[in-house]
Amino acid sequence: MESECRVPSACCRPRVLVLQALFWSLVSLRVFGAALLSEESTTVKQQSAPCWLLEDFVVATECSPCTAFQTTSWASCGPTGFVERVNCTRSNKDEYKSCRSSLLEERLFWRFEASMLVLTLSSSVVVVLRQRLLDRLASEKVRRQIESI
Repeated sequence: MESECRVPSACCRPRVLVLQALFWSLVSLRVFGAALLSEESTTVKQQSAPCWLLEDFVVATECSPCTAFQTTSWASCGPTGFVERVNCTRSNKDEYKSCRSSLLEERLFWRFEASMLVLTLSSSVVVVLRQRLLDRLASEKVRRQIESI
């Protein structure tokens, strides 16, 4: 007869329970610690935020690719590889802001389309091969049943 207890008896041992409690307390400490650190880092970021985050701005030069020197030396070139110069209206400061160019967007779009095409074709091949295998197994089963009669 089967027991109605759904929890395996190995999970109810005191040593296992203590280890699980220790594990989950460490996980929760990591999560809450990361949350506290992110709150502290956001307050620091707000103090040194660029002017285009805090006020209105006008784009002085359009989005253009960064040079090799700019990529290594400017933090704004890092995320996308493209940068535009903006002029903040209230403080009248010129700063550089990372941007997404239409060339980059088009390249990413076609890369996505190509990967979806490859995924579609490979999935179709797998489905066809699997169907052939299942058909062969069904034919074999029917043949064996007929032979046993």
